[in-house]
Amino acid sequence: MSDTTSDPLREYERFEREGGVALVARDVVEVSGPDTARYLQGQLSQEVVALADGSSTWSLLLQPTGKVDAWVRVHRDLDDHYLVEVDAGFGELVAARLRRFLLRTKADVTDPGVWTMVATRRPPTHPVVGEPDEPGPADALLSGTPPGPGVAGLDLLNRGTEALVDTASRVGPESYERYRIAHAVPAMGRELTEETIPAEAGQWLVDVSVSFTKGCYTGQELVARIDSRGGNVPRPVRLVVVEGGSTPAVGGAVLCGEDEVGHVTSASPWLAHHQPALALAPLKRSVDVGAAVEVETDAGRAPGIVVEPPFTGHGAG
Repeated sequence: MSDTTSDPLREYERFEREGGVALVARDVVEVSGPDTARYLQGQLSQEVVALADGSSTWSLLLQPTGKVDAWVRVHRDLDDHYLVEVDAGFGELVAARLRRFLLRTKADVTDPGVWTMVATRRPPTHPVVGEPDEPGPADALLSGTPPGPGVAGLDLLNRGTEALVDTASRVGPESYERYRIAHAVPAMGRELTEETIPAEAGQWLVDVSVSFTKGCYTGQELVARIDSRGGNVPRPVRLVVVEGGSTPAVGGAVLCGEDEVGHVTSASPWLAHHQPALALAPLKRSVDVGAAVEVETDAGRAPGIVVEPPFTGHGAG
């Protein structure tokens, strides 16, 4: 770990400006058997039959109603062997969901295992020193570019819990979490719940996770209907910059005038005047980018403004 970890502001600004590497736990469910590709094709929102061995794609596991069960990344390891990767703590949900419709199908779904993701993040025009360009260990899988507004980099998924990274470029979980929030990348159990309509998490998420040319899959009707209406959803997830030096309270109300328009689902603390607190919150669709709001924080209410992600600071501090 670099010596910037004792200074959260310095570490985060280096991460944002120059890029870096974080180690992130991910749950992985393995699906194998002669019917695997066909079965997953009917359960996932993205095209998976056409995936080449060693490639991956983001996808959604949906309820029959079209709301989110899980946002996953799918790797095709071999012809009939796939790995379904999800935020840590949600592997059991994914395994149970995949087994739910597994009737007269020659495919086995394993219990989830914990893998380590070596996540490189960088400015779009600058490589991270030591960023992998091909898998190293035989049990590692190189994913595609992580999604999100302004996000660039690569993710190396490693079966083991140990992974070798350049300690000079490594950042801690707080910086990685702030980066996620600043780029409005949703997290399972926070921005993505069983009540979430996929497009509420961002049109970019639909773009990378849904195929509109494949055959039928569970939950397709709602996704197609929302897309045909221009992605108009009741509570899109918004990024809010919160001033005042305090930290937004997760679960705290967001108000526009006297109207309670939503609640904070993820928050990152105030670091400096040019790196204020950040929050993600599904808000009423009437609250658009540029709207002034008030956010409940650990010190009362604080003023905020809804911004377009990514947020990279107010300039030099």
